[in-house]
This record gives sequence, C-alpha cells and structure tokens, in this order.
Amino acid sequence: MISFKPCALITALCAAATATPILAQEELGPRLSIELNAAETDGAACKMSFVVVNGHDSDISKAVFETVLFDAEGQVDRLTLFDFGALPTGRPRVRQFVISGTPCDGLGRVLFNGADTCEAEALDPAACATDLRLESRTGIEVIG
Repeated sequence: MISFKPCALITALCAAATATPILAQEELGPRLSIELNAAETDGAACKMSFVVVNGHDSDISKAVFETVLFDAEGQVDRLTLFDFGALPTGRPRVRQFVISGTPCDGLGRVLFNGADTCEAEALDPAACATDLRLESRTGIEVIG
C-alpha cells in the first residue's frame, strides 16, 4: 500500500515554485536580457514583441537602443531607435515596435548596435550594453 502525505507534497511544490524565480534571476545575472518573442505581419508592417528583463540590482529609468534591421537577403533595411522605456529590476516587461513598410518575412536579422540612452541612477551608464543577452523565438535572428 502506498502512503500519501498531502502536506509533504504541498510543501515540496510550494518550495519548488518559490525557488524558480530566484533561480531564473541568478541565471540572468547583472545584465539585460532581450528576447524577440514574436514577430507578426500586420498588413505591410511587422509588429515585433520583445520580452526584456533587467537583471541589474537597480532599476533602469530609460533604455533606448540603436537598432539595425536587415532584410531577408542580409542587406541593411534601416537604422532605427527602439525605446524600451523604464525597466524595473527583476521584472519582465514586454515592448512592441511596429516596423512600417516591411512584412516580417522581409526581415532576417536585428542588430542591437549599442545603447543610445541608458539612464539608471545607481548604475554605470554602460549597464545597458555590458553583457547584453539577446535571443529570438522567431525566424528573425537577433545579434548584438
């Protein structure tokens, strides 16, 4: 006969659920993580959704990145600024940008060329560019 102890199971599940965000934060470390999470064509435009997590010990009040968009053939389509706004420490934020005149299948790569603006009272001005972690869940490559 198998003995079932619901209190022990509930305690273990609560401990695992509580530890997960801490582990994720430790893996992130003191850097920004930017993930291109979705890219969806809307008429003649591409709507790009990014998930951003500030892994620094302090909030970033404003983060703007110089961004280069490459077409599917690898040629520069345009240079633009992506304003991610305020990024509180350890809290994911979703930011969307609409790229007019280009459907998503016309884009092949996004290059984060550098931080145009990085305002954070308790951080070095290079905090937005140092150890930037870039990822993509789409067919569009993200590099930096």
